[in-house]
Amino acid sequence: QVQLVESGGGLVQAGGSLRLSCLYYGRTFSSYAMGWFRQAPGKEREFVAAISWSGAGTYYADSVKGRFTISRDNAKNTVYLQMNSLKPEDTAVYYCAAGGRGSTHVGARAYEYDYWGQGTQVTVSS
Repeated sequence: QVQLVESGGGLVQAGGSLRLSCLYYGRTFSSYAMGWFRQAPGKEREFVAAISWSGAGTYYADSVKGRFTISRDNAKNTVYLQMNSLKPEDTAVYYCAAGGRGSTHVGARAYEYDYWGQGTQVTVSS
């Protein structure tokens, strides 16, 4: 059984930073690509960033490129999302997800991920 638990969300002023963490409970964390998605009220869930199982490959949505950094620590079963220069439009519930077990493919679509966390709220005030 796989469980993902996000933490690190909160309220921050525009221009500030937050670091989200996602702890993976289960075996074979290092076999999965990991992704971060977000969903704002009234909007579709959208891709934010993803990282390959080894950490060698990272991918970002254009809207966060240069501001957000995804990383992982396979020894700690944890994936991180460092968010800098936050904007009010970054306000959303952020979800981590695991998918693509045993594959080199790193997806940017929600359907490519098998397991999801419950989400953590990020609110950026102007």
